[in-house]
Amino acid sequence: QVQLVESGGGSVQAGGSLRLSCAASGYSYSMYCMGWFRQAPGKEREWVAHIYTGNSKTYYADSVKGRFTISHDNAKNTLYLQMNSLKPEDTAMYYCAAGGCSTWSTGPSGARLWGQGTQVTVSS
Repeated sequence: QVQLVESGGGSVQAGGSLRLSCAASGYSYSMYCMGWFRQAPGKEREWVAHIYTGNSKTYYADSVKGRFTISHDNAKNTLYLQMNSLKPEDTAMYYCAAGGCSTWSTGPSGARLWGQGTQVTVSS
């Protein structure tokens, strides 16, 4: 069973940056597309961004477009999320996921693999 392990979360002030990583322990067919969701307390899990690992085509939620950049290193089998110009409303648990990306903008149920999450807290 492939495991996805996130790291890189933390606490920053508004305007700061963080880079999240998601290391995969092996390979799964679901990893043809990978990305990130986030969930704030009391809110539903929402899609942030995803990437097709074969052609590196990327997609972003409007709330993060222009501030976040998703990338994938095939050699390291690791997914990244560079987050710049962070805002307090970006505060959430961030989850790495894989598979079913075409459905993600409408909800998380299509994702096939999940990491355990990493906390991002942005203070004003």
